[in-house]
Amino acid sequence: MTNQPVGNHQAGAHGSYERQDMNPRGVIYFFLALAVFLVVIYAIAFGIYRLLDSYNHANQATMSPMVVSEADTRTPTDKDTKAFPEPRLEKSEPERVLELVTIEDRQLATYNWLDKDKGVVQIPIDRAIDLIVQRGLPVRPAAKGQETEQKEGGSAQ
Repeated sequence: MTNQPVGNHQAGAHGSYERQDMNPRGVIYFFLALAVFLVVIYAIAFGIYRLLDSYNHANQATMSPMVVSEADTRTPTDKDTKAFPEPRLEKSEPERVLELVTIEDRQLATYNWLDKDKGVVQIPIDRAIDLIVQRGLPVRPAAKGQETEQKEGGSAQ
């Protein structure tokens, strides 16, 4: 074998590696330029937002040409939200769930007429359970075909 260079390496060299370190000034300059760039972009976006917000606030139309509104109509009040059509967004889901559970508990614990003409009454659930224990569940009479099958099945056992 001859000692001819193969690519950038000598045939007798023991491996290759980068012999020169990276200059840290280039990295530092890059990150400083990046930070300055981000600050400039933030300032431009903030300025555009402030400009558009002040323009929108100055040129906002009133709710009615007959009424001059002193309040900012971009922030709805509780009275305004009740004027929105259904379904509305919930302000507090836990409060709404508690309200529904309270209504359901009240219905389960009170007497009420469901149909006065037919004599159908709603009774408290505890009272209904007591009545079922005393009287038992209603049983439907079996049909003629089912009676013979039950008798045959009962005698076979």
